[in-house]
Amino acid sequence: MHKNLYFICTWLLTMILSLEVIPSEGQQISPTSTKELQEAVKKHQEMLSDSPFKNYPARNIGPTNMSGRVVDIEVTNDYKTYYIAAASGGVWKTSDNGQSFTPIFDHQGALGIGDMALSASNNNIIWIGTGENNSSRSTYAGSGVYKSTDGGTTWEFMGLPHSQHIGQIQIHPTNPDIVWVGSMGALYSKNEERGLYKTTDGGKSWKKTLSINDNTGIIDIKVHPLNPDILLAASWERFRQSHDFVGNGKGSAIWRSEDGGNTWVKVGNGFPQDEFVGRIGFDFSISNPNVVFALLDNQKSESREGRQPQQPKEGELTFESFKTFSPKDVENIENDKLNKFLRSNRFSAKYDAESVKRLIRTGRITPLQIANYNGSGQDANASLFNTSVIGAEVYRSDDAGKTWEKANETNLARVYNTYGYYFGEIRVGTASEEEVFILGVPLLVSRDGGRTFARTDTVGNVHSDHQALWINPKDSKHLLLGTDGGLYSSFGSGERWTHLNDQLTISQFYSVMVDEKTPYNVYGGMQDNGVWYGKSTNKPEDTWTSLMGGDGMVVAVDTRNNDIVYTGFQFGNYFRVNTSTQERKSVTPSHDIGRAPNRWNWRTPAILSKHNQDIFYMGSQYVYRSLDRGDTWETISPDLTKNQKSGNVPFATLSVLEESPFEFGTLYAGSDDGNLWITRDHGVSWTDISKGLPTDRWISSVTPSQHQEGLVYVTLTGYRFDEFTPFVYKSTDYGKTWTSIASNLPKEAVNVIKEDPTNPSLLFLGTDHGLYVSTDQGGKYDLMQGSIPNVAIYDMTIQKREKELVVATHGRSVFIVDLKPLYKILNNPSKDIQALSVSEIRYNPWRAAMSEGMVNKPSQSILYYLKNPSNVTIEIKNEKNEIIKSWSQNSQSGVTNTSWEYGALGRGKYKVVLKTHSAEDEISFEIK
Repeated sequence: MHKNLYFICTWLLTMILSLEVIPSEGQQISPTSTKELQEAVKKHQEMLSDSPFKNYPARNIGPTNMSGRVVDIEVTNDYKTYYIAAASGGVWKTSDNGQSFTPIFDHQGALGIGDMALSASNNNIIWIGTGENNSSRSTYAGSGVYKSTDGGTTWEFMGLPHSQHIGQIQIHPTNPDIVWVGSMGALYSKNEERGLYKTTDGGKSWKKTLSINDNTGIIDIKVHPLNPDILLAASWERFRQSHDFVGNGKGSAIWRSEDGGNTWVKVGNGFPQDEFVGRIGFDFSISNPNVVFALLDNQKSESREGRQPQQPKEGELTFESFKTFSPKDVENIENDKLNKFLRSNRFSAKYDAESVKRLIRTGRITPLQIANYNGSGQDANASLFNTSVIGAEVYRSDDAGKTWEKANETNLARVYNTYGYYFGEIRVGTASEEEVFILGVPLLVSRDGGRTFARTDTVGNVHSDHQALWINPKDSKHLLLGTDGGLYSSFGSGERWTHLNDQLTISQFYSVMVDEKTPYNVYGGMQDNGVWYGKSTNKPEDTWTSLMGGDGMVVAVDTRNNDIVYTGFQFGNYFRVNTSTQERKSVTPSHDIGRAPNRWNWRTPAILSKHNQDIFYMGSQYVYRSLDRGDTWETISPDLTKNQKSGNVPFATLSVLEESPFEFGTLYAGSDDGNLWITRDHGVSWTDISKGLPTDRWISSVTPSQHQEGLVYVTLTGYRFDEFTPFVYKSTDYGKTWTSIASNLPKEAVNVIKEDPTNPSLLFLGTDHGLYVSTDQGGKYDLMQGSIPNVAIYDMTIQKREKELVVATHGRSVFIVDLKPLYKILNNPSKDIQALSVSEIRYNPWRAAMSEGMVNKPSQSILYYLKNPSNVTIEIKNEKNEIIKSWSQNSQSGVTNTSWEYGALGRGKYKVVLKTHSAEDEISFEIK
């Protein structure tokens, strides 16, 4: 009795405290400056050069079968060599018409790409504008523009470091020194380095020739096919915040120049001029160069005859009914009738007619609270697709952009849904101006000059969300298409498509998890590509298996049998899936009567208990716990967010939920508006442990230690303020006090931190620009990339049995890092040289006999570590201790990977001996 009273009093006190308005201490969060951005890029590159782990190997396991977002395609004059830009995965080149691709932009300032441009007069010249221009929630800031004069072999930084997101680049058709760049500027803040820039000396100097305001950038530029003095530019006013996005404004417009982009005039004749003008894209006709089409995202609302809600039958219960009901009225409702109402309106499964009546009798809920159960009724996921705005519109000009007229008669509202900011590309067929393609959720084509449109992406299993389209100027039936699902080709005007998807490891992972099978499986949720899993031994081209559609999110695996997986898609739509039987059940909890409806984060946190895998947790603004694998739920927290901001983007949500591996019932919960809480009594009471941490930043990860009770690591990000300071903290007292361990990190937003399960001093850190490792618990960090590029890393996990780090990148799929060589280095700190590992050789008599005639002869890799730079002699010895191969090489300090061609080596035992002037080490291997 006293225990129950204590529980109720504690619960009520926590509820009351949670309703207080928590001040943000008046802190003004400033975006990272131009100077700081440049210093961060320089520091990152210096750290890569100096890192002892820059040559530490990692293997990519794909996947490629669903690929990732391709945002631009540039094709050379031979049509066999072309470049594709991945949204956050860099630039790739093919020289064999798509049979193979090679990344050519890794380890430059940023791997997010806004646009590319290839010089028509010299195909060796290619420009790259960094920072994706789609303005989505996972769009990374760039570092300016780059140029290559040797087909992408080498790169030179050409300036505009604070442009952050490049909308478009155009190169003069006959003079490659003249280049126009459209800068969109920062995404989450206002800045002046946005507008249209022109260079006449190949990028040595720039002049801003078109500027609207500090919130409006340039998203598109097109050059007249016959007269390069005539240009069109599209300005776009947009402003994203963590809780709101405005993708339109009076700054959005079409601009025209007749003097090569030196001066500009705003075009108004026939084109909308109001505050509802959103993103604009356009394209000139090659066959009739004065004809140009524009694609507009018109955000003006319009009344529509939408689907009318089904009218209730006479006597059927509705939410309106309860607004006038008294408690007695509810008591008199037939149980079957009340149960039908509760189930059809998705009340929490714990409510049935009897329990609702009992709660009303005891005064714990009221009929009005039942009436208001859904609050505003807003479903974040449905809001993405249900729209009352006009959306996509096509305009045509027959005088090179001086005057415009609306062209489309087809209703194009579903081309964009609500998110026209994500698209904006239009292409005119190269054989006739009557053929027009518009890119949105579907790909549509018009063959009557833009009046009517039909889909042309239905044959070939083409992924939705279309981003880039190239049309062969010599053969209008030959197309290359970039979508959120990769690269496609067509030789029939888009009637059918072939997916070029076995080379490009450009998937954008939000999360990763592993199971305990042998070999173990890797699971992950991907942006726009659902949830998939594949074997840890996979090669990139090996196929993964699909679990879920939508934007794939967090995965939790019941490792007792490895068949039960909890996962889902955006905004908390989660399921329990049996991978053996394919059975699935929705497990998303509904909120309690009397509480505000759930606010789910885009990437909703969900975890299985480390102590009992029947227990499953999820977080909205509340923490939910299920003791029966998601069948039923109980709410174990009040609203843990500040809940001070609201807009058209779900906000004030929990972003992180983690459980202590030591203490059952100890949970950490972090929010997107900067709160961090702990409970040590299964949610009976919660303590705010945000004090000592930067205020109002998104809690990006929490990692309770596996080695020490009370030790916990946390990362925060100011990304949604365009603030890229690395926030990394450690507490040894359950969050009562915090110490920064950001140490020597450059200014890069931090997404995740993981503690090694074997070595308590070993930490792994994922930022917007790569993977870092600390061997002294955060005292100092080294870059752990080389095999892994400078790509955004959202999540990581460690497979303890295999001692492997699994890295989920947002742009380059999944990498696996074998940690055993690293453990060996750390366990022998005094050794000057260490033989770490050698790759396996399997005896193959046919290969041995034919090895002399092979183009790519078989080789064995050797990994070793040097404490200091030295000349190293490598000897391969047989069982008789005879040297069968020997060579020397100069090596830097740190990890080195070398190899040798072993040719016709037979079965037997061998060893690799490594020698410096002062030390030696060896490692054995056997060929079976």
